[in-house]
Amino acid sequence: MFKCSTVLPIKNTYVIIMPSLFSPSNVECTSVGEDFGTITWDPPAFDGGVPIKGTPETYTAANVQILCRPPWRKQQFTPTGEPTRLTVDDVTDTTCALKWRPPEKIGAGGIDGYIIEYCIEGSKYTQPVLGKNQYRVKGLPMGEKMLFRVVAVNIAGRSPPVTLSQAVTIREIVENPKIRVPRNLRTKLIRLVGEKVNLVIPFQGKPHPVVTWSKDGVLLEDKTVGIRTSHVDTIFFIRSAERTHSGKYTLSVQIENVSDSADVHIQVIEKPGPPVAVHVAEVWGFNAALEWKPPKDDGNCEIIGYTIQKADMKTKDWFTVFEHNRRPSCTVPDLVMGNEYFFRVFSENICGLSVEAGISENTAIVGKTGSAPPPVNCSPKFTAPLVDRSVIAGYAAAISCAVRGYPKPKIIWMKNNMIIGEDPRFMIRNNQGVLTLNIRKPSMFDGGKYSCRAINDLGQDEVECRLEVRGMLNFPSITPVSKQRLFNKAQRDKSPSPRSFD
Repeated sequence: MFKCSTVLPIKNTYVIIMPSLFSPSNVECTSVGEDFGTITWDPPAFDGGVPIKGTPETYTAANVQILCRPPWRKQQFTPTGEPTRLTVDDVTDTTCALKWRPPEKIGAGGIDGYIIEYCIEGSKYTQPVLGKNQYRVKGLPMGEKMLFRVVAVNIAGRSPPVTLSQAVTIREIVENPKIRVPRNLRTKLIRLVGEKVNLVIPFQGKPHPVVTWSKDGVLLEDKTVGIRTSHVDTIFFIRSAERTHSGKYTLSVQIENVSDSADVHIQVIEKPGPPVAVHVAEVWGFNAALEWKPPKDDGNCEIIGYTIQKADMKTKDWFTVFEHNRRPSCTVPDLVMGNEYFFRVFSENICGLSVEAGISENTAIVGKTGSAPPPVNCSPKFTAPLVDRSVIAGYAAAISCAVRGYPKPKIIWMKNNMIIGEDPRFMIRNNQGVLTLNIRKPSMFDGGKYSCRAINDLGQDEVECRLEVRGMLNFPSITPVSKQRLFNKAQRDKSPSPRSFD
């Protein structure tokens, strides 16, 4: 029985021909391109008595990756160009890390690898090692000046070498530790309860510094806080923030006796609790004075105001009276005669209003005569203060406040500690304890400190504010010369004549 030769074209390699007694002869690679090769051969001298099927005398394989190359075609390949951009990436007391880029000219032969050669300055290159685009040469003599060069290798041989421009001294590069705090972490970082906290803080220093985190001066050991540190940065993360995570965190990097530190302030907040001890302090006329105390839980941040709502006992529908009221008291006006009212107050911080409200402990009953029961003697007390304002000159302005007290207090308005008399530019109103000072067309001279003083036989109280009057924009008047220029321009543009400016 005769053995038949077999020709196998295989992707990503050269054609492999199994040895046989009657195999094709004169196998030759006639051409090689970037990703293909052409193989030719002669038919076998004896076909074994059966015609050979499917065996062409020429075969071209595409997408060829040359894994092994026959030495008899070596003369068709050429060495690559020299590697490019050879640089020193890092130096320690016994190692040197190099980086480079592939040659600009590679050719059909490809690149089998790179050879890194080095020597002490003034001697011949020895100690070749293999690498791929980067390599850290180890075991170098400390303190010596070393030269390095890199060559690319393929089937045709070595490429021209690329050499460092100057020798490298093998010694540890000492770099003082330094923390680069991102801009957004230089102020207090505020997060809501349940949110993620993920901070990336870069630093520098050689040799690699020792990195430690502490909270409020104590080494951080909280298992809910994750810390990951690399050679160039440290990552601080919390999967779900809690209010207990609030505080001052200190990052410290140290190399021997030299260190650097940075503080990161984190504040975890949530909505506040409701105000407490809400009650109606007094009812007079169609007004009711409310007072309350700040909430026990402020949500871990400042209370910025209160929202007051009222409802009568008949409909029990809530209506907002004031928003962003900053004091823990207010005067609710315009109550309806004969109705009974109760109130609720929401506290507010930067997260929003409290989920629950403080309900008034008592109600306000407005008598059908429009007056409340006989009042109790008390000294004047302002329930709503004056607020600083900024107005534009020439436009009417007003400042107001509210006061209560019995006997009815005497009201004195002052500007810069001078009593405002019967000046026609000012109009003073007192509507059941709501005091208003109207200023007709204020000028720049009307700015300053305004105060309101309430006095009766039992005492006095005073509030003040500042009024800023800004000037109006003054446009220059149109002169006869400018009118003539506008007229001439209209004539040149052949547009309708401008209207008269007289």
